[in-house]
Amino acid sequence: MKRRRRMGADYVAPSPYSVRNALTKGDVFTKLSAVVFGLGNIVRKQYVKGVALLALEVAFIVFMITNGANYLSKLPSLGTQKQGKQLVDGFWVYVQGDNSVVILLYGVCTIVACILFVYLWTISLKCSYKAECLVRANGKAPSFRDDLRALTDEKAYQLLMFLPTLGILVFTVLPLIFMISMAFTSYDRNHLVLFDWVGFENFGKVFSTGNGTVSARLFIQVTIWTLVWAFFATFLNFFLGMFFAMVINRKTTRFKGFWRACFSMSIAVPQFVSLLVMHTMLQPTGAINRLLMQWGWIDQALPFFTNTTWARVTVIVINLWVGIPYTIMQITGILQNIPADLYEAAKLDGANWWQIFTQITMPYIIFVLTPYLITTFTGNVNNFNVIYLLSGGAPVPIGDSAGTTDLLITWLYKLTVDKNDYNLGAVIGIMTFIVLAAVSLITYRNSGSYKNEEAFR
Repeated sequence: MKRRRRMGADYVAPSPYSVRNALTKGDVFTKLSAVVFGLGNIVRKQYVKGVALLALEVAFIVFMITNGANYLSKLPSLGTQKQGKQLVDGFWVYVQGDNSVVILLYGVCTIVACILFVYLWTISLKCSYKAECLVRANGKAPSFRDDLRALTDEKAYQLLMFLPTLGILVFTVLPLIFMISMAFTSYDRNHLVLFDWVGFENFGKVFSTGNGTVSARLFIQVTIWTLVWAFFATFLNFFLGMFFAMVINRKTTRFKGFWRACFSMSIAVPQFVSLLVMHTMLQPTGAINRLLMQWGWIDQALPFFTNTTWARVTVIVINLWVGIPYTIMQITGILQNIPADLYEAAKLDGANWWQIFTQITMPYIIFVLTPYLITTFTGNVNNFNVIYLLSGGAPVPIGDSAGTTDLLITWLYKLTVDKNDYNLGAVIGIMTFIVLAAVSLITYRNSGSYKNEEAFR
């Protein structure tokens, strides 16, 4: 009742075909469906659905007998058998040892498979109880053809969401669980084949005050710069892109198509090509420093990537070249869809251009683009290309594993690919996720786009 009152017209009553009702009110075939999946459906002549459920149950049991149980048994230790050699009939035979990465990966997959099996168990009970209820009410259960017709009609959303949901599970959830698990192991450069569970030891290293590969000083330094970078990279692109879009969209601006095409050309060029060219041009012996020296404007090369302040300003400015065209395209579409009668009414009321901008244009743009800005901010926190291809994290203080322009994502890359400290990289990945999730959820839930989804106020 509380949920009904809170949600109002959006309230959807829970389905009567629940697991509890199936176990308490169902007949013997429905209850036996908890052991033999699909039995209740087969009895009620839903052969395809019943056989499919039974086949999935058999497949899971076979998997657990052949491989799953073995991986689950090794998961607590992550393997103990080292690679070695044995003397057999006077010949040395190499014996393959355990691989902790494989055990961890397949162990995680097996746990997820067990969770999905429990979900399949609930589906088996619900489907059997639903078939029983429909037989009681209508004299028969829907046929396979009826179920297909329903999937393309009133239940089309289930059919359309199946593949995206499966993709999220396989390509997002599973890798995320695997990465989180790795953060609690000793998987580093010294333990590339066999490693153990170490609990929160890696988190202690990240937040330690020592001078190791990672430390609290480095983590705080990189996190602060990541957030500063994301802020400027997002909002400078947004406001400058909005300015150029409004200038081009003015009635007095000529050749609008030409100016938009010019900005679109920078989108057409692959980003990594532009960044590598910029990286070469901004080197001490690059084209820009040489030209400035030839013109007599400078006596020595400008420290674009050798001085911390210069490097940070450089990557922010170069990112404007990459990001502004996207913002122009976004805001141009919004400006062309703002109702013209709003502007006419404001002019009749005597509003000047600044009042029109602050009371009509800007609120409309912010309302529409808030989700886009949050997505852009998240993307800039994880903007690997711009930082890695342009500055490579430089300059890097002696003894540090992260440079002064490194983001959390590029630091994670260096820890894993360059140093093979996968456990520490996993910890950094978890901390990045926590920072992004907190910022994104708090910002979006306090925005007008979330609080008033129906219309612009």
